[in-house]
Amino acid sequence: MNMEYYLGMIGMIAFSVTAVLAVSDKGIDLFGAIVMGLITATGGGTLRDVIIEVPIFWSIDQNYLWISIVASILAFYGNRWVAKKRIYQLMLYLDGVGVALFAIQAASKVYDLDFALPLGPIMLGVITAIGGGLIRDVLAGKPTLLMRRELYAVPLTLGCIFYIFLINQFPNSRGLIALACVVFTFAFRAAAIYWKLTVPNWMMLKTTE
Repeated sequence: MNMEYYLGMIGMIAFSVTAVLAVSDKGIDLFGAIVMGLITATGGGTLRDVIIEVPIFWSIDQNYLWISIVASILAFYGNRWVAKKRIYQLMLYLDGVGVALFAIQAASKVYDLDFALPLGPIMLGVITAIGGGLIRDVLAGKPTLLMRRELYAVPLTLGCIFYIFLINQFPNSRGLIALACVVFTFAFRAAAIYWKLTVPNWMMLKTTE
């Protein structure tokens, strides 16, 4: 097991914890918290693997499920402590690490299968990273990530675009390019968290009354 695997597990923990916190005001029970945590942590990767018709990642390594279940339970019972500002901020940054890593990993996996090049790896990279969160928000009756001005999907999309473009230009440097794109994506997302950056007005669709 390499560092990438452990970082992925940290991302799973962050996804599960933030999922439970996101629905804590709904008065859900323990079972509901676990389901939400699992859906958020595994939903995007499951959608990806179904689309590209490969064995679903958590069916091969069930540690992904167990780590999500444990993290969800701990978040449920430690809700007041985890919801503290500093702890929650930390979880947001860990979530940023997770989505950056999962997006680039997914783009690489799809690229290796020659699936719908060149857009397929980009689309499924983003879906892998945000799919679980979108399902969570729909089930919780909340505005989804795509309906908010939060800079979340934009860093992921740019990271995947840069990754696919660069590995086509420099195919012998994929490892270094992957690392650079993960760092770029996380740095962009971290900046959005720290400075509370939002999508600019010119990228928003305005409705008229």
